[in-house]
Amino acid sequence: MTKQQENARRKEIRSFLEKIVIDAGIGRMSQLPNFEEKALVQVMRDIAAMTGQKPQIRRAKKSIAGFKIRENQIVGLRITLRREKMVDFFERLITIVLPRVRDFRGINRTAIDSHGVLTVGIRDQFVFPEIEQEQSPVAFSLGVSIVPKKRELQRSWDEFTKLGVPMKKEETQRPKGKGKGRK
Repeated sequence: MTKQQENARRKEIRSFLEKIVIDAGIGRMSQLPNFEEKALVQVMRDIAAMTGQKPQIRRAKKSIAGFKIRENQIVGLRITLRREKMVDFFERLITIVLPRVRDFRGINRTAIDSHGVLTVGIRDQFVFPEIEQEQSPVAFSLGVSIVPKKRELQRSWDEFTKLGVPMKKEETQRPKGKGKGRK
């Protein structure tokens, strides 16, 4: 790809996307001893390496006894990417990260909501090339929400496929009648 083609592609991505929001729920890890000194620091370091930006700490607003959550306890981390960091992350996500996910066959159409926001869940952070499994003893999952500027389902679907997001092929449904050899 020439420099002009690459610049045109980056400009096209910036004109289509508003932001990318990355969430990491770490509520269960907060029960571990020395959580804030060890595990939280490592998770923040890993997310910063993936995105190029320091994550924002999200705290519980109220106590929920059933989930063993207390008010002001750290329950997650969040990053909002915009402009160049957003474009860099988007390109790495579709070209490097998603192909490295085990048993990945494409993104379902149901991953795009009625407003055109694509939401992808990643089970562990080790699919990112910046993270080495030996250096990171803590495993966590991520939620990536890709928010377009124009919030329409069909337009977003068309634009995501045009930008190269690996989408699942629509399979033809098999009839539900009796199969061969069944009685």
